[in-house]
Amino acid sequence: MKLQPNRYALPPLIQHRHPVEPFPIPCYSSHMTKLEKIEQDIASLTPGEVAKLAQWFAEFQADVWDKQIADDAKAGRLDSLAEQALASHKAGKSRPL
Repeated sequence: MKLQPNRYALPPLIQHRHPVEPFPIPCYSSHMTKLEKIEQDIASLTPGEVAKLAQWFAEFQADVWDKQIADDAKAGRLDSLAEQALASHKAGKSRPL
């Protein structure tokens, strides 16, 4: 005999942290979003693991930024900025570093 789920049962309690409130805010949810799961997993890390994650994430963001700049340059979206910089330099508005 297969048991039927209790349709009146409350979903599992999930603790959500509010940025201003110092204590977790209880919230009932039938499932977690991907981001909520990641947040919950990060909250359970040790300080050393958080430091490693922060370093990895900083490198990840830098890689994303570098790719975006390369894509923009390849697509010509930075051409007008380069032209403005060269014109300013030719007009004597730049100085040696």
